[in-house]
Amino acid sequence: MANVDAPFGLTPVQYAWGTSYDGRARPYIALSSYATALFIGDPVIITGTSNTTEVRGFPPGTLPTINKATAGTANKITGVIVGFLPLSGAESTTYGAASTTRIALVADNPNLLFAIQDDASATLDATVVGSNANVIFTVAGSIYTGRSGVELDATTPAQAAADQLSIISLLDRPNNEVGASAIWLVRINNHTYSPGIVGAAV
Repeated sequence: MANVDAPFGLTPVQYAWGTSYDGRARPYIALSSYATALFIGDPVIITGTSNTTEVRGFPPGTLPTINKATAGTANKITGVIVGFLPLSGAESTTYGAASTTRIALVADNPNLLFAIQDDASATLDATVVGSNANVIFTVAGSIYTGRSGVELDATTPAQAAADQLSIISLLDRPNNEVGASAIWLVRINNHTYSPGIVGAAV
């Protein structure tokens, strides 16, 4: 049976040592000067600054500033958005609107493994396990579900240590098989807090 093409971004599944994901995440901030919407499942990158005033009880300097990560080799990823905290009670907590200050909860542990669907731009087979790949933002995030549209770029599996993801395995779950739009278990390879490694030969 063919896989269903339904991108959902990156979803934390478990830690590298096998323990299931326990929901831990760190608060970061997206500033109103950032004119790009953020969604649950989006990979993000720190910008090198933080909040300069108190925000929702967080003192200055405690909320690193983030932008959406850029797809492609050599572009680091700090973590993945798993939720948002309300600031005034009036804004949505399912996604972060563009040009709006938002506190995002980010799963940033370098040892986390994530589920992600490939974009079917090429048909991946079992030989890509162990190789590296990048993300791609062809599909927009949904303001209705709050989910990211980011996918694994199926044209990119390679050995490059600067690639963004390491492909651990096909995600073992019902109705998922090797082929177009498969869901893969991956680790962030080019991580802000951990150096990337060379992937296996494809």
